[in-house]
Amino acid sequence: MSLNYEELDFQKTPIGDLMLRRRKMLQLGDFDIFEVKLGEDFLMTSLFHESESQLSYIGLAQTDKKELDVIVGGLGLGYTASAALEDPRVKSLVVVEYLPPVIRWHNEFLVPLGQSLTEDPRCRFVQADFFACSKDVTKGFDPVYPSKKHDVILLDIDHTPTNHLNQTNKHFYTEQGLKELSSHLNPGGVFALWSDGSPEEYFTDHLSKIFDQVKSHHIEFENPITCGMSEGTVYVGVRK
Repeated sequence: MSLNYEELDFQKTPIGDLMLRRRKMLQLGDFDIFEVKLGEDFLMTSLFHESESQLSYIGLAQTDKKELDVIVGGLGLGYTASAALEDPRVKSLVVVEYLPPVIRWHNEFLVPLGQSLTEDPRCRFVQADFFACSKDVTKGFDPVYPSKKHDVILLDIDHTPTNHLNQTNKHFYTEQGLKELSSHLNPGGVFALWSDGSPEEYFTDHLSKIFDQVKSHHIEFENPITCGMSEGTVYVGVRK
């Protein structure tokens, strides 16, 4: 195996072939880049993760509560969860991840943030389908405390509200699906969603049917691979 490329894991999953790889790009310096692929899609890279971190910073900034119970939908390489744990108000963080290998990567320290996340007593990983949990209004996301509601829910799974990793996720983005999601929030609770690309006015309008305060945040960041700029969006909805 080349020192510049290593496949750390490869697993077949119900939604496609999942790969974790580590490589170097010598033009960028002698450091390891971790990447996740699902089928032909690149899901995440450690080379740039500004929008994933901003999902937490922006979402948590929408509430002035002194203590926060937080849900993160989608573990990935852990940047959203790690950024959330920087906030000292976070007393509990439950990361809901559908794919067991992704949780194993962190538990076995195969990815850079694995150790810090698994050793933080506030953080737990739950293997479950976030979208199925959201749809079930009879219980919450946390199997240890099934009746618990949350102050902040951060979601980073699909590419956009119309470009889904799995077509079964489509219901979540409907008015009914977002209404179900809002039922898992405490009064004053915040829902924040990461999306690829620039803000779409139609989705901001869609969120406003369910949430009392809605805003989209446009994020631009340098992309070392393209030598240009990339963009993402964080949509935010706040309950009264």
